[in-house]
Amino acid sequence: MATYGVKLPDVGEGVAEAEVVEWLVAVGEEISRDQALAEVMTDKATVQIEAPVDGTVLSLNGAPGDLIAVGADLVLLDVEGSVDAAHQPEEQNSVPAPSPPPPKTDNDLQRGQALKVPDPFEDPFEADLPEPQRRVDRPAGLVKPLASPAVRKRALDAGVELRFVNGSGPAGRISHADLDAYLRAGTTPQVLAATAAPGMREPNLRIDEVPLVGLRRRIAAQMSTAKSRIPHITYVEEVDVSALEDLRKSLNESAGVAQPKLTVLPLIVAAVRSALGAHPEMNARFDDEAEVVRQHGAFHCGVAADTPKGLVVPVIRHAETLDLWGLATEIARLAQGARDGSLSSPELSGSTFTISSLGALGGVVSTPVINHPEVAILAVNKIAERPVVIDGTVVVRKMMNLSGSFDHRVVDGMDVAKFMQQIKRRLEQPALLFIDPPGQKPSVV
Repeated sequence: MATYGVKLPDVGEGVAEAEVVEWLVAVGEEISRDQALAEVMTDKATVQIEAPVDGTVLSLNGAPGDLIAVGADLVLLDVEGSVDAAHQPEEQNSVPAPSPPPPKTDNDLQRGQALKVPDPFEDPFEADLPEPQRRVDRPAGLVKPLASPAVRKRALDAGVELRFVNGSGPAGRISHADLDAYLRAGTTPQVLAATAAPGMREPNLRIDEVPLVGLRRRIAAQMSTAKSRIPHITYVEEVDVSALEDLRKSLNESAGVAQPKLTVLPLIVAAVRSALGAHPEMNARFDDEAEVVRQHGAFHCGVAADTPKGLVVPVIRHAETLDLWGLATEIARLAQGARDGSLSSPELSGSTFTISSLGALGGVVSTPVINHPEVAILAVNKIAERPVVIDGTVVVRKMMNLSGSFDHRVVDGMDVAKFMQQIKRRLEQPALLFIDPPGQKPSVV
């Protein structure tokens, strides 16, 4: 028998580490060659690591949320016979003891560490005072008694209301010994419901701690970066899409069997693409460290997609080359790949402009967060029938709001207004989607 270290392979070009998302085996389990051992994530792409040999799992190096360096042991196996020395730990006949955990830092929250939830009833001023200065005139049942978080947790688990426990510490502080004495006395636990007013339901005191791991942690990091580094300006425009909806319905009725059903999203992508011809500064990525804005000729359109694991942004590569049906086909393919997790890293990166749509759940107005390092994002709000005044007459029209956020460091408010008006004009007069402005390359719509 020998030990075999399954090392984390290079799961992506230029990747130095990957995050453990989920273990698919357990210590002591007998596994077969090519059996999936773990799911790891890098650049929002999740891959499975498979066993290269048969064996029994001796140890798993890390917990979900931990980062493992490429080339480091991911799993240790007990295998029959000898194995390649390159995969063996230094001590062949013993399993190395797990290394001690690193000191906790501010980054622990992002690595899935449990968050200590502050007590909403804690007096923020009194908690920092030394014991003699704290208030001692605490009417029973009205002011929260003094106790450490550990004592409060024990009392909560036992169903005990601490205001009924006599504290022996300074200022009536309740200790573990005081709680033990209360429980030994056989006193019936007093819960909050016991003092509730007639007709009140029993309060729900449940708290579930959900660590941020995997895709959700990466989303949190990306959003924090975007909001902390980018000064957003948000512009909302109302659009009459009645004619656009009529066109979409007509195109779907005349479409061939092999053609996908057109939603409003491909038409919006086409309108944005056309408007970018006059506003190339919107189709850009800003390297704020080098202080360089890179305006792209290619239109790589990110389409924010909701998945069971969280938000991802698949990318329509070279959207400037696709007609409406090509856009619809690619959007449907990317949406399905995002849901089943089959998209590759290149399909989830490199966008130059992002569109976010929640369909019928899109609300009236939103303030989308820019997909860093891009400089613009457009959120599509829901379509609804609204009364509109046209030539002094109130009529019912299909209306939709567009909410755009822009990097105010490199884009001015006037440019934002002009860009949004360009999109509005094309959506309200959809024939313009098929007409190329002077000097612009022929449209593929």
